[in-house]
Amino acid sequence: MNILLWHVHGSWTTSFVQGRHTYLVPLVPGRGPDGRGRATTFDWPSSVKEVPFDRLRDENVDVVVYQRPHEIELARSWLGRSVPGIYVEHNTPRGDPPATRHPLAGQSAIPVVHVTHFNALFWDNGTAPVRVIEHGVVDPGHLYTGELPRAGVVINEPIRRTRVAGTDLLPAFEVPIDLFGMKADGLPYPAYDLSQAELHAALARRRAYLHPYRWTSLGLSLIEAMMLGMPVVALAATEAVEAVPADAGVLSTKLPVLVEALSAFVSDPSLASQYGKAARQAALARYGIARFIADWDSLLGESPGTEGAHDAI
Repeated sequence: MNILLWHVHGSWTTSFVQGRHTYLVPLVPGRGPDGRGRATTFDWPSSVKEVPFDRLRDENVDVVVYQRPHEIELARSWLGRSVPGIYVEHNTPRGDPPATRHPLAGQSAIPVVHVTHFNALFWDNGTAPVRVIEHGVVDPGHLYTGELPRAGVVINEPIRRTRVAGTDLLPAFEVPIDLFGMKADGLPYPAYDLSQAELHAALARRRAYLHPYRWTSLGLSLIEAMMLGMPVVALAATEAVEAVPADAGVLSTKLPVLVEALSAFVSDPSLASQYGKAARQAALARYGIARFIADWDSLLGESPGTEGAHDAI
């Protein structure tokens, strides 16, 4: 198939474009948010083709994968015709979570695909058809060395997202912390903004992975850290409680428990390695890329070009 999608979530898209299809990503002047084109910090296959937005009408598009509500109108305008669509919801609801209506809750033409069961549970999806396709991650390999007695944390924009990402919790931990992510400067921690491959290599040298998020769908960085072979310390919140088994790390809503666990991993290389191996196996079993692509191919096969295809609105 020829699939149109926007370059919004680099890590998720890296997994999504591993399938057998051709992936068209819009390009606008200046590579703004509505047309970034191909990624420069992620390794995407040649099947991902950037197309100037004003030339999309000339492309044979079988299905549009939306990730933001306004993309529905962009697709209508840029394609000039109705094309089957699927909406991917990456995020947890904001505001009053149990009562928050999804932007597509009032329609039934476009299915909403949640990336976690937690998302599907907490959004009010209304009449929208709902599916859950859990994350899949390209295996970076068992790169873990844990040679540095430090913890790694991945947070994009940690200052702006202080409460959501748990940035305010970091001072409670009693081990050296390295912070990775976009716009991570301005905090009293070494900060690194790296490409995906560089991030994996750097994280794998740290002894343990800290995931302090209070409210998030399920950070792909958590799954990637597990696949690297890192032991995990995380808040027992949202989907993390499903993703991290007891032998792969420590989850709790009690901050002292997390502080003690991270200190134990950082001070004991053997313990950290043992938990990290279990974390890798758990992540590969649940979030392998083959399962992810198969799930998406199954849904895509149900939609475009078949009876009852989901129309763009």
